[in-house]
Amino acid sequence: MDSRSSFSCMVLTTVLLIFSSFPCKAQLSSNFYDSTCPNALSTIRSVIDAAVSNEQRMAASLIRLHFHDCFVQGCDGSILLEDTASFTGERTARNNAGSVRGFGVIDDAKAQVESICPGIVSCADILAVAARDSSVAVGGPSWTVNLGRRDSTSASRSLADSDLPAFTDSLDRLISLFGNKNLNARDMVALSGSHTIGQARCLTFRGRIYNNASDIDPDFANTRRSQCPNTGGDGNLAPLDLVTPNTFDNNYYSNLIARRGLLESDQVLFSGGSTDSIVNEYSSDSSAFSSDFASAMVKMGNIDPLTGSQGEIRRICTAVN
Repeated sequence: MDSRSSFSCMVLTTVLLIFSSFPCKAQLSSNFYDSTCPNALSTIRSVIDAAVSNEQRMAASLIRLHFHDCFVQGCDGSILLEDTASFTGERTARNNAGSVRGFGVIDDAKAQVESICPGIVSCADILAVAARDSSVAVGGPSWTVNLGRRDSTSASRSLADSDLPAFTDSLDRLISLFGNKNLNARDMVALSGSHTIGQARCLTFRGRIYNNASDIDPDFANTRRSQCPNTGGDGNLAPLDLVTPNTFDNNYYSNLIARRGLLESDQVLFSGGSTDSIVNEYSSDSSAFSSDFASAMVKMGNIDPLTGSQGEIRRICTAVN
């Protein structure tokens, strides 16, 4: 072998060694489990349908759980990890504590999938599928879920505190937070439409209904005060959509136009700013909202997933293997 061939071989070997030191990266696909666990999706759907049938509020909770997972470290199941003596996860972050729920439903789905295909389906994928199935269960849109996410072995309370939107955030702040995840203003307004279902705690809307601001309908504020006293009752619940609280529709946007958004972070979407036109469009065109919501959920579900040899497939969703 001459010197040039020897040098070329050395370079090729070095390149291969460098690339082999990085974890394998793969693409998500809709048919990821077709051969390894063909009944995974139907099994998950059965669990979600039963849970939502038992408590319709659960649909909103599971969609929110997926959202709060993806916004912190990407869609990696990190929100599902419980704290231990040496580990503090995301469940107690300021925008999660006392409000994120649905963990038991995900645990049930995981257990049932493990019983037919042990070690194959990630908790992160179960979250993504559960969000889609929850939407469908309450009359909302469906979409094709890309699969192949793996589970993280870590979580970050500090990132949860910094990256998750808060109920008092301004429009500019919301646009910035979503933009950091490669979601544009239209994605943000569409995803906010998930507030057409679900409930909020008095703690999160007390300031809005008692401040006598011009951006809230007085009759709406008065109605909400009956469930949320000026002091106490922090955990009292009220539906985010007073008209059709358990049906996934576009009424959320009509509420905003009527100054009946329950949270400050809802009403800022229609407050004379850059997103007013999107709210108007979704209020008058339910098909546009449904289509954009589905697209935005797919886009959100693609935020920084762990794939290939990254992370792991947890045996249970609450703890690393």
